[in-house]
Amino acid sequence: MIEFPDFDALRAAVGTELGGSDWIEIDQARIDRFAEATGDHQWIHVDAERAAAGPYGRTIAHGFLTLALLAPIAQQVMAVRSARMAINYGLDKVRFIDPVPVGSKVRGTVALTAVTEVAGGVQASRTVTITAEGAAKPACVAQHLVRYLS
Repeated sequence: MIEFPDFDALRAAVGTELGGSDWIEIDQARIDRFAEATGDHQWIHVDAERAAAGPYGRTIAHGFLTLALLAPIAQQVMAVRSARMAINYGLDKVRFIDPVPVGSKVRGTVALTAVTEVAGGVQASRTVTITAEGAAKPACVAQHLVRYLS
């Protein structure tokens, strides 16, 4: 965990990889809860029998489930202590490159790509790369925008 005491310290870190998160297990219960929460019950995610005969040989996590892990990943990697609050401002670009099969463990790395001034604070652009354990390619790469307000 990197703790930035203030916005100046955050600005000074632009262009660096800040670190990686702990491993997060992607079990069928997590996939099923995500399907319930979103209403996305596509068979490739929730029907183990049908998915066994499908292209991946088992169920896979929803791409948006993988993307939703940005929050806990980033919270493990970095904090800006002088900020009163952090607000998810959105995403500039997201790619789902490789599927995450059930039973996988994923972790993310965070690189700080830019810090710009906004009313009341700064906006940080971070590249978050989520990879499944043992995978040759990342599962997801996202340009994530967060506003830190003072």
